[in-house]
Amino acid sequence: MDKKITVVGAGNVGATAAQRVAEKELADVVLIDIVEGVPQGKTLDLAEAAPIELYDTHLCGAQSYEQTADSDVVIITAGLPRKPGMSRDDLLTTNAKIVKNVTQEIVKYSPETILIIVSNPLDAMCHVAFETSGFPSNRVIGMAGVLDSARLRAFISMELNVSVGNVHACVLGGHGDTMVPLPRYSTVAGIPITELLSADRIESLVDRTRKGGAEIVGLLKTGSAYYAPSAAAVEMAEAIIKDQQKILPCAAYLNGEYGIQNLFIGVPVKLGKNGIETILEIKLTDAEKQALTASASSVQNLVDTLKTLDY
Repeated sequence: MDKKITVVGAGNVGATAAQRVAEKELADVVLIDIVEGVPQGKTLDLAEAAPIELYDTHLCGAQSYEQTADSDVVIITAGLPRKPGMSRDDLLTTNAKIVKNVTQEIVKYSPETILIIVSNPLDAMCHVAFETSGFPSNRVIGMAGVLDSARLRAFISMELNVSVGNVHACVLGGHGDTMVPLPRYSTVAGIPITELLSADRIESLVDRTRKGGAEIVGLLKTGSAYYAPSAAAVEMAEAIIKDQQKILPCAAYLNGEYGIQNLFIGVPVKLGKNGIETILEIKLTDAEKQALTASASSVQNLVDTLKTLDY
């Protein structure tokens, strides 16, 4: 294939992302991990599944970043996952070191690539990758809103017993407890959910969305979500690889949009071959603006903490 996607981190999220890319035949896949044998073993396993699933994707597992040279898109999943009782923010120091080191290696071999950040705390890790890479802001993108919106869509589908294909939803803000689901922009076959559900039920779904990751961590006990996060990251990669000009909620570097300055925060963007082609500024109510500002403040606190750390 003439396209290459590198996935950094061969844990559950990374390996599942590699699988999704391979099965979609989006690009050749390089899976990188520091644990010797793990990326090689997982890519060999995927290659052996290819005759059954009928995909002709070339797969490579490695510890060396030389194999990643000239990647079109790099999905960074490396870092420690959450454990029960942990917030995403608890991972800040350790994952900042990991994301910084990974980004340095990626930039060395793929200076024109587009970075999709999945590592938590996601919005803060976007800052680490952005500052380390020196890339323009359109080429550093956080996977947050796609996942959070998918969770809200799933919960709406369950609540109303309708096809998920009929459900669209929009979640803005940081990837954490301060995220900002927007019921006004969430629809079923074009009908706003505010017309289909009571305010109490909507608030319940919004609250479950905010706690969606923690709910899965609590159930698994020894890991965190990976099916939905990998699907979200690959949807973004596909929009870029295919130049789809697809509108998705992603963590983007704002420079005055929504009244927010120099901060990665989840907003609707158009994704294409250049990464973020456009940031869409939708109209928000005063309450929604306040919620987004509060979410941005929470992310800013993490970014300020990063500045005090030696990583």
